[in-house]
Amino acid sequence: MRKPKILTTIRDYSARLFLSDLMAGITVAMVAMPLSLAIAIASGADPAAGLVTAIVAGFMISLLGGSRVQIGGPTGAFIVVVFGVIADHGYDGLVLATFMAGFILLVAGYFRAGRLIAFIPEAVVNGFTIGIAIIIATSQISDFFGLTAGSVPADFVEKLPALWDARETANLQALAIALVTLVLIIGLRKAAPKYPGLIVAVGIGSAAVALLNLPVDTLYSRFGALPNHLPMPHLPEISWARFVELIPSAITIAFLAGVESLLSAMVADRMIGGQHRPNAELTAQGAANIASSLFGGLPATGAIARTATNVRAGGKTPVAGLVHALVILLIMLVAAPLAGYLAMPALAALLVMTAWNMSEPHKWGEYARARPSDRALLVLTMVLTVLVDLTVAIGVGVAIGLALRLGRRDTETDWKTPKR
Repeated sequence: MRKPKILTTIRDYSARLFLSDLMAGITVAMVAMPLSLAIAIASGADPAAGLVTAIVAGFMISLLGGSRVQIGGPTGAFIVVVFGVIADHGYDGLVLATFMAGFILLVAGYFRAGRLIAFIPEAVVNGFTIGIAIIIATSQISDFFGLTAGSVPADFVEKLPALWDARETANLQALAIALVTLVLIIGLRKAAPKYPGLIVAVGIGSAAVALLNLPVDTLYSRFGALPNHLPMPHLPEISWARFVELIPSAITIAFLAGVESLLSAMVADRMIGGQHRPNAELTAQGAANIASSLFGGLPATGAIARTATNVRAGGKTPVAGLVHALVILLIMLVAAPLAGYLAMPALAALLVMTAWNMSEPHKWGEYARARPSDRALLVLTMVLTVLVDLTVAIGVGVAIGLALRLGRRDTETDWKTPKR
């Protein structure tokens, strides 16, 4: 079924439900705004692109999606892919690849491919998620320590020596702001898990930089003022040569968007005891990525952390996601200059925490107790993600994982078949 969930939930909608959705939407917006900025910066894009994606794609995912509580927008999982596409093809190449990925997802939704996620081995998903978390965390070392490293290579193996060579340029004040922000994020999450402590922590760290006049980079000092309006939508420039060149990137973006959105919807189902519509979710992801590209935004997908925040804050229907997008738009329209005060080390601390949560440390013990073949598959996928390429990691991981699954099935069949 590709019917949007909002059409089902709106039948019994009430003022009480709207109040719950309103408060949850505002809470999620406070979490999503700094995250969207930080993800865009880490991806090598303009920070404004993160806000545009959260607003446009976030609205479309809630409007057309198959989950009651899914929140969409730019996510950490895309940082590696987006950075690579921008480096190889420019930002206009990313926009076109995102546009193409949107149509791939629409086709996947039309042909009811949502159930195919069941064939992706869990060890592969866990492996590339941990690998992406490692890449995100290392990408924030420079801002976390306030290093003056010049141009840092994108390649993981080359990046670490470059950062080590710049160790003597570390800014202790920047490091202090990053550590304070990190401690506040952890502390506020434990003390008040239902409230947006994340924005409070980043705000306190950034306020300290402004009030104490510390020599620490801010959003404004590095990127200039954020726009206070959405750009006009326009079609990306399309040519046959460009289309062929960007097909691999578009497939990667579509695959990642589809997998992460469906995983996020499954997590949401467990939290609320619900049942999402996978094909509606893929269709929504397709429409959201097309819309985001038309406004010059980044690839988008369902965001597990923001979706969980929505559930904990009391979100009941897709209206909470619509509110979240509209609140970010309102902040962009009336308070864009304030975002310029956000300190880069505070945003780096936010992304380091995001990377830590992505790796799901509470599941490490479960991974260690898994079958040896599953452990090996997880490690292989993680290593390939970090050292080679996300596309290679997923391709190799899925191929080996399916082979292992078929091997186990044949073994079980042989064991169960009585000898004649």
